[in-house]
Amino acid sequence: MKLSNRSQYGVRALFDIAYYAEGKTVQLQEISKREGIPKRFLEQIFFVLKKAGLVDSTRGPKGGYSLHRVPEEISVGDIIRVLEGPIEPVPCTTMEDDGAPCHYLDACVTRTVWQEAGELLTRYFDSVSLADLCGRASKLGLKKNSKRPMYHI
Repeated sequence: MKLSNRSQYGVRALFDIAYYAEGKTVQLQEISKREGIPKRFLEQIFFVLKKAGLVDSTRGPKGGYSLHRVPEEISVGDIIRVLEGPIEPVPCTTMEDDGAPCHYLDACVTRTVWQEAGELLTRYFDSVSLADLCGRASKLGLKKNSKRPMYHI
């Protein structure tokens, strides 16, 4: 199973807010620079994340994005489901693309393998919170820049 860039970038961006912003708002330009994610792509991702209630936005010179909940309450699974949909290795474990059940549903031997794999992935992704990622970053020695840029007009 391969996650899209959208999910990978979404997880990295929300980790960035949890780790570097420390409860303050952060502008997409800052996340883009630190994480190496194109700003235009972040704008699309954050539109979806805001609509789903994972982030809040503030307008104005000190505006930007912040987490809607504390990092301990947002899991990697939450982010992936918002950006990708259900966590499943193959779509036949639920419905086909047209909304109809798989034609081989009653006679498919491999279906249970895919279902179990999806359940394991879901449990794992749900067990890792943004706070856990912040802890891992600290253990890796990722330095937080104590000086936030100051903008003057």
